[in-house]
Amino acid sequence: MSSLQRIYQIDQILGARHSVTRAELQERLGVSWATLKRDIAYMRDRLNAPLIFDRHLGGYRFETAEQRVGPQYELPGLWFTAEEIHALLTMQHLLSNLDTGGLLGPQIQPLLARLTGLLGTADNPVEEIQRRIRIQTVGARDFHLDHFQAVGSALLRRKRLVIRYHARGTDAVTEREISPQRLNHYRHNWYLDAWCHLRDGLRAFSVDAIKHAEILDKCARDVADKRLDEVLGSGYGIFAGDRVSWAVLRFTPERARWVASERWHPKQESRLLDDGSYELRVPYSDDRELIMDILKYGSDCQVVEPAALQARVAEELRRALGNYCG
Repeated sequence: MSSLQRIYQIDQILGARHSVTRAELQERLGVSWATLKRDIAYMRDRLNAPLIFDRHLGGYRFETAEQRVGPQYELPGLWFTAEEIHALLTMQHLLSNLDTGGLLGPQIQPLLARLTGLLGTADNPVEEIQRRIRIQTVGARDFHLDHFQAVGSALLRRKRLVIRYHARGTDAVTEREISPQRLNHYRHNWYLDAWCHLRDGLRAFSVDAIKHAEILDKCARDVADKRLDEVLGSGYGIFAGDRVSWAVLRFTPERARWVASERWHPKQESRLLDDGSYELRVPYSDDRELIMDILKYGSDCQVVEPAALQARVAEELRRALGNYCG
């Protein structure tokens, strides 16, 4: 932690407490007494902090009773790293788009206020940061999480749910009893990993496709995290299963300059070939989402193997061509 980061930490700690002992400050910051003493002296002498040691309370605090004369206390400007800015704005964006009447409703506004305050400690006001830096969610479905509270409550209380679910692929609506395991926010949409007692297996349900949810007074069946990852986390994208195959994709040298920097799967393998093209290996158990990502690259992406995936992509391309060549 840099000295500037420690100063912001000290300011936050003292701002939230009436007084803080020297030992607690050292423990929270993970520094020696000599380092802490230098930071306190810098805050007093250079930043005009009204920081005093109160012998009666036995700790440090900000003096608020006196009318201050002279330069006012002001923290130096702070600029976040690209990763920090992205994380803060993403959290703010995510919280702003959650249903405030849902499970997290009472906590959302205080969290947003804290994030806004934290962003406002940068060199520029938070309004300027939000105006100059945008996070756009392309492909996010427009929905209201009407049953988010019931889903979240059952998930945390380890209770079963009865849901009425609209499967968009078949356009069928079924009623299922499920044991919720975990919530995933994937590609800007919410999914519920659950044990489906109707299908007797693990399934991922799109939360916005749940048309009705009722909490049962029955204990949920627990599935080990390792098993969840094996079934729902081993394949490509949101579609998962036990039987995993590997796709080998080859991108043209022109497209390689972009794709080589992309992360398609945590277990992906890749290499640059002598002619400048890029070869990517990714695991999948259901090819639907993988095919969509392959097709968006058009002629810049070739499926090398397996043959079954080659045939599926070729058929999709023939059907697409049929829309233009009657």
